Amino acid sequence: MIQHTLALPFTLCGKGLHTGLQIRASFMPAPENTGIRWVRTDLEGEPEIQAIATNVVATERGTVIAHQNATVSTIEHAMAALQAYGIDNCRIELDAPEMPILDGSAYFIITAIQKAGITAQNSPRTYFEVTERMDFEYNGSSISLFPDNHFSAEVHIDFNSPILPPQMAQLDNLKQFDKEIAAARTFVFVREIAPLLQHNLIKGGDLDNAIVIYDAQMPQADIDRLCQLLKIPSIELHELGYLNRKPLVFDNEPARHKLMDLIGDLSLIGCPIKGKIVAHKPGHTFNTQVAKAIYSKIHSL
Repeated sequence: MIQHTLALPFTLCGKGLHTGLQIRASFMPAPENTGIRWVRTDLEGEPEIQAIATNVVATERGTVIAHQNATVSTIEHAMAALQAYGIDNCRIELDAPEMPILDGSAYFIITAIQKAGITAQNSPRTYFEVTERMDFEYNGSSISLFPDNHFSAEVHIDFNSPILPPQMAQLDNLKQFDKEIAAARTFVFVREIAPLLQHNLIKGGDLDNAIVIYDAQMPQADIDRLCQLLKIPSIELHELGYLNRKPLVFDNEPARHKLMDLIGDLSLIGCPIKGKIVAHKPGHTFNTQVAKAIYSKIHSL
């Protein structure tokens, strides 16, 4: 197989999940052997950050990469979309420190890729071929890789929640990504929102860019304070459940979104994987630890 890039550039605009800023992200074709590079056009010198595991510097509610004094966060949905469409080389220009969250999924990204088109290049594509079983464990989570002649993934989640039950999602082939995974949105529990805001995160979060799950009763006074933090009118929550205006796209949408995150994070090894991945309770911290281990293995050969 040979490398590919975008046939035409495209631009997406939207709010940043963590900064709340209005952000412009331009996806540009790139020469072969470039890889995926994120560019901060708002900073002097327009610094570039290569999307590789060794550049990961933070993983709280999203994957953050950095080089020198430049950082870019919330890259995982775009990285998953590029991986799914076999785009090896791309330059992504941002005028802020994070990728727009859009609707919390990869739907608008894959739609733009489809319209822009993909073009073949001349250099051969490198794969990481899983030749023997690899097992990783971290804090009650596990990721295993098995030999196979193509990529597939299976994810199991369990949040011990009365509203979000244990779920499983699987993807047998990356060609199914657009129909099976791309529209799955990120999610958050109401009980998590105040601590995240106190950590200066999710300032751009709302009911249109995340699934919001109310799974533990809260006093009305606490709900009122949360609404003040979110700068929205006070609401009364009488029943546990999902608070979104848009219903779930899939019954197991959270598990599918975790599978998307896994694809995006593991793409930071710098090349596609040939193998089957089975993950139990994955998250950005663990995903990127595994990506760093595989990246190190590749570059030690």
